[in-house]
Amino acid sequence: MTEIVADAGRCVGAGQCVLTDPDAFDQSDEDGTVVLLQAVPADDEALKRAQIAVEICPSRALSLTD
Repeated sequence: MTEIVADAGRCVGAGQCVLTDPDAFDQSDEDGTVVLLQAVPADDEALKRAQIAVEICPSRALSLTD
């Protein structure tokens, strides 16, 4: 099972993940860093969106694990 891992300490708050998949990601009201809403993609489409979010994250704060 693939899981999304988000490192809020590394996040710069660009919000690209939220724009890519608002079902899986949000931003903290305090500092704008990533908040993971759904660690396990629900289906293949959600997995594709997660992969895109990982690729476009400017701070490389996101990753996928198996």
